[in-house]
Amino acid sequence: MAKELPKTYDFKETEGRIYQAWWEGGYFKPNNDPKDPDFNPAIKPFVISIPPPNVTGSLHLGHALFVSMEDLMIRYHRMKGEPALWVPGTDHAGIATQLQVENMLQELGTSREEIGREKFLAHAWAWKEKFGGIITEQIRRLGASCDWSRERFTLDEGLSRAVREAFVLLFEKGWIYRGPRMINWSPGLQTAVSDLEVEYSEELGKLYYFKYRVADSDAFIPVATTRPETILGDTAVAVHPNDARYQHLVGKMVLVPILGREIPVIADDYVDREFGTGALKITPSHDPNDYIIGQRHHLEFINVLNKDATINENGGPYAGLDRMDCRQKLWVDMEADGLVIKVEPYAMKVPRSQRGGEMIEPLISTQWFVNMEAMAQAAFDAVKDGRIEIIPERFKKVYYNWLENIQDWCISRQLWWGHRIPVWYCNDCHAMIVARENPTHCQQCGSSNLQQDPDVLDTWFSSALWPFSTLGWPEKTADLDYFYPTSVMETGYDILFFWVARMIMTGLEFTGEAPFHTVYLHGMIRDEHGQIMSKTKNNVIDPLMVMDELGTDALRFSLLVGTTPGNDPNISLKRVEANRNFANKLWNVGRYVIRNLENLPAAPLDEPDWTLADRWVWARMRQLSEAVNRLFESYQFGEAGRQIYDFFWGEFADWYVEISKNQIAEGQDRAFYTIQTLVRIFDTCLRFLHPYTPFVTEALWGHLRDACEATSAALAPTRGWEDALIIARWPEPLPLEGWEAEAVEQFSLIQDMVRAIRNIRSGYKVDHQRKIPCTISAGGRMAMIGAQQEVFVSLAGIDPSAITIVETPLEPSDDRVTLVVGPVEISLPLAGLVDLQAERARLDKELLEVRSQIERLEKLLGSPFAEKAPVEVVAKEREKLAAYQETAERLQQQLG
Repeated sequence: MAKELPKTYDFKETEGRIYQAWWEGGYFKPNNDPKDPDFNPAIKPFVISIPPPNVTGSLHLGHALFVSMEDLMIRYHRMKGEPALWVPGTDHAGIATQLQVENMLQELGTSREEIGREKFLAHAWAWKEKFGGIITEQIRRLGASCDWSRERFTLDEGLSRAVREAFVLLFEKGWIYRGPRMINWSPGLQTAVSDLEVEYSEELGKLYYFKYRVADSDAFIPVATTRPETILGDTAVAVHPNDARYQHLVGKMVLVPILGREIPVIADDYVDREFGTGALKITPSHDPNDYIIGQRHHLEFINVLNKDATINENGGPYAGLDRMDCRQKLWVDMEADGLVIKVEPYAMKVPRSQRGGEMIEPLISTQWFVNMEAMAQAAFDAVKDGRIEIIPERFKKVYYNWLENIQDWCISRQLWWGHRIPVWYCNDCHAMIVARENPTHCQQCGSSNLQQDPDVLDTWFSSALWPFSTLGWPEKTADLDYFYPTSVMETGYDILFFWVARMIMTGLEFTGEAPFHTVYLHGMIRDEHGQIMSKTKNNVIDPLMVMDELGTDALRFSLLVGTTPGNDPNISLKRVEANRNFANKLWNVGRYVIRNLENLPAAPLDEPDWTLADRWVWARMRQLSEAVNRLFESYQFGEAGRQIYDFFWGEFADWYVEISKNQIAEGQDRAFYTIQTLVRIFDTCLRFLHPYTPFVTEALWGHLRDACEATSAALAPTRGWEDALIIARWPEPLPLEGWEAEAVEQFSLIQDMVRAIRNIRSGYKVDHQRKIPCTISAGGRMAMIGAQQEVFVSLAGIDPSAITIVETPLEPSDDRVTLVVGPVEISLPLAGLVDLQAERARLDKELLEVRSQIERLEKLLGSPFAEKAPVEVVAKEREKLAAYQETAERLQQQLG
């Protein structure tokens, strides 16, 4: 006896219980044990390495999107019978974690400088142990089917070994070096920061115009700048070589304001003659573009800033001032000296630290760098020759452009939390030692008086090794042998350069293989109005709160179906609420299907006599199966989900389930085959939906399987019932056999007829319980419509004793409402219930719209389009025209 489901779906009770069952069942852990007789090394695995979230982070919608998307891919390939491995892990997040720990120490009344490096790191590890598991628990709540037995951390022992190996190998090739270069400097954090950790803020600043006096002359060059304090470090004034205003000054010397230092006027094509005054002050030590110009012209590099953003001794009388105080005082002094021209408001992009918002200073600093030229070329070639695909393809151009203009990578950070650079210096002979293991003595002089480089590596250095270091590299492990290269790297388009490109470079360099064959890029989540989510706009959606209130499946489905590769998806709570309703709809249909199993007749001996509704729903399922599989293979998961949703709710639930009630009531063979169809269509829908909504589908599928097994073996799928939906077989597309198109076309006509009558009833507010008479002119469809009379009458609210179906056209009548549905006319005697004048106005309006379409198509087919367009396209437009002409004729007849 089938057990009836509870009336409502309780996601709070279900989600945790089902997730635990999945984990305990071992479904997240693929088998690669060569001793296991079930292991087949010939089957290619599907592997994703999770983009590691910050270890001290908390779940936000960006996490929810990538976790949902990657889990969808993993579940899909697992259901296809592939060993599917999703490697989880977290990133040590150098700056973010160090700031958290420093804030904690400040609350305790101390600082990292006071307690020293060793004690600070002890506090940092304690912090990681206390808070590091929060983000992974939150990821589990999203249903992430990661193999948690393989969870990694970028500072764990294995990955630390991989980092040292990579550093030493690159150093031995001469690609890692230490020297002075332009970097992003954070005065507050007192460290170099990566480009990714710099956010450019749109702000209203000022453009300061002033005079650069020509030496030994009363002449001057007008110059404009947004950062007057950097004037102190100027070493040239540049003009465009073709700018007639300044050509006569090229080669002459001008005087740095206040300081009086002579610097040259140079000509350079970089100068924009339309910006400011057309003359550009050059500060090679404090601007990335000026740095390049300075190298090109062999200019002097003068740094005027200390590491805390105060002015150093090169600033003359301004030494010791904060950079902003210097800006104000210098400008006052220049004004007193007659050098100021004017100040204008100016919209500018200000580089600010992602952590704390302070202004970042470009300056020259001695750091560790990686020469990227050779690795960048290899990464370029891997995409160009097709070894790696980028989805969507338009990002290839951006990827190529970045690699073609790549700069050396600053990999050192002035932090304590992170991978310490494996370089030691001998305090006696000053030799430098680069080693995989901590050295005990100097290789040059034998001294044990060694000191390790105090800096740590950029967090992105260890992240760049993620796809293969997590599988055991540099050791030749069984995981590395079987699961590498991985399959797909799914991440946001904003880190295509900072992370994805570097993974490709290091993968090719250290393993000889591309680390994955596909890069799938998702967009940045926005609110329902397309605005970026931010606390200041009060439009941030907390995924944890949403899951608490509406369930995980509703959130996942909203994120997955609302996205396309590389585009920014919009999301709102209204959408999540609607998809909560979808989960409830699934549950209600499941209750209906399972409840009908209680009265299942014995399995018939005869072949099934399928109704049109049966043939239609199977035809649509075959069409859906083909479309979903095609869309999944092309990574169009959002569109696939939309089509599954539309079929389940708009076709299966709204039409077939309703029709099935009368078919089941007939009993015997008809009832059995109807229930069998309900079971199999519902089973297939649950399988298709499982990667999107894993919890409700697993719960329903388990109930469905148990009910079917307790009722009849004839209801089982071809391959039988699996232990759990998570490992059930994915529905493969069935070849279309030719009958499907006719079934869909015939039933679609019945649907259109029902919709037309429902629209009239709704428009004229006819009581939904009132059965109305109806006359149908069926023309050549008389036999088919006659056979579907019972279905039509039931769904359209027609009086079964007052329906007439004729083959001939209907005579126009003033006391009837006539509907034209394709080749069919439907006449409803609604006198007394409707406004006949309004009905005539409706027909007039419909005829006007039809004539407009006829005019449009006649113009189109009379234009060069008819000769240039493909034959099949033109034929389709001619068919449309003929259909509109037929409709117009029928409407005209109705109007009399």
